[in-house]
Amino acid sequence: MFKIDHEKCTGCGSCSEVCPCGAIHPDEQNEDVFTIDFELCAECGACEAECPFEAIEEVEDAN
Repeated sequence: MFKIDHEKCTGCGSCSEVCPCGAIHPDEQNEDVFTIDFELCAECGACEAECPFEAIEEVEDAN
């Protein structure tokens, strides 16, 4: 599972552009940052590799 650190995210959208699943989009409550739809995410890591601000990291699923 991947997590976007909203403290580091600048809303540049590069992660959204490379996501092959369309799982990353602007946050509904704060459109200046992005969020991940975990139901669509294939956990490929393209977003993490693309983010120039290191705002995306892989974390263990809490479930």
